[in-house]
Amino acid sequence: MSTSLSSAPRAPAGARDTWIDDTHCDLDEFRAQLPDQTDPADYPHAAEIRAGIPVYDAAVVAGPTAAADRRAVQSELIAALLDGPGVVAFSGAFDADVLDSASAAFNELIAAQRAAGGAAGDHFGKPGANDRIWNAAQKLALHAPQVYADYYANDTLALICQAWLGPRYQLTSQVNVVNPGGAAQVPHRDYHLGFVDPDALTDYPAHVHRLSPALTLQGAVAHCDMPVVSGPTMLLPYSQRFTPGYLAFYRQEFLDYFAANYVQLPLAKGDAVFFNPALFHAAGANTSADIARMANLLQVSSPFGRAMESMDRTAMAVAVYPALLAMRAAGRSDTEIRNAIVATAEGYPFPTNLDHDQPIGSLAPRSQVDVLFDAVTAGLPPRDLEAALRAQDGRRDPNPTTERNT
Repeated sequence: MSTSLSSAPRAPAGARDTWIDDTHCDLDEFRAQLPDQTDPADYPHAAEIRAGIPVYDAAVVAGPTAAADRRAVQSELIAALLDGPGVVAFSGAFDADVLDSASAAFNELIAAQRAAGGAAGDHFGKPGANDRIWNAAQKLALHAPQVYADYYANDTLALICQAWLGPRYQLTSQVNVVNPGGAAQVPHRDYHLGFVDPDALTDYPAHVHRLSPALTLQGAVAHCDMPVVSGPTMLLPYSQRFTPGYLAFYRQEFLDYFAANYVQLPLAKGDAVFFNPALFHAAGANTSADIARMANLLQVSSPFGRAMESMDRTAMAVAVYPALLAMRAAGRSDTEIRNAIVATAEGYPFPTNLDHDQPIGSLAPRSQVDVLFDAVTAGLPPRDLEAALRAQDGRRDPNPTTERNT
């Protein structure tokens, strides 16, 4: 990924390449990193280049009929995601029978959610406007194990996941059905830094801005035909190259540029698209009269984002809390108290159970660090703090009591 930053001397020598702030969000520099076209010679295994995006025939590059050298194809995919368009597509990625069985299972899960009542929150969509299955991978595995196994045995999926993340990876999915009239999303980048509060982004050094996209892969499997009128994802090829982009996508001039230059790739049922999470993108508006646009949104993560030891951070927070209250009463600084809290509590809101711990009105639910720091600030009694933390643990549980017997 490009490390190019604006050259205006607004910071001490070295600091400008180490930290990123709003002064780096130069639209002219951003435009300069977006070539006018994609050279087919750079992607010899692609069947075609469509809207600047390499499109591969899944039957040629993956599975038992693959004629191409797997490592060569994966090298090409890495180049495309890293410094190329940032997005690739596969035609015929999923067998129609497998896809139809999965779609039927997803529709059964959606029907059960509707019958249970309550609108599912979304990162960007208005609650209840569309149909969303959070943790669709686990729900499909429990609801229809054979369908799940057939679906995730897919070698096109493995081909690109292994290319970007290595031989082992963590797969999650959320099924999204955007109904006719569904609004478009605001352009954005994705998990991880794409979900960080914009006020906190400048606290992450530049190398973390470069590293974050290498930790996840975004994908979508089309469970129905998706003509442009149905609102397939709007994409800005090559935009993942711009390191300050996690800050830039909040700025109006970048949103305007996206609106004037994005492309959309129509998909047929069974096609799949995968992209670097730093690519500027947004779901399109469904202006059709009768297409319920169903996609299985895949978020595949590196297995390496783990601490070395398993720790009961709730128990630690409960035990340390009286000491934190004593520190505050003694006049210790907020900085010192926050340092102790960050070392103790879980600082990241993910992974969580998004059915119960929903990001309504925000990109992410609150973290344990947030709960603990607010409790110290308010002087919450220890018993109340423990109750709040235990309730949060309950919302994060992937198998809450209410679901264990379903």
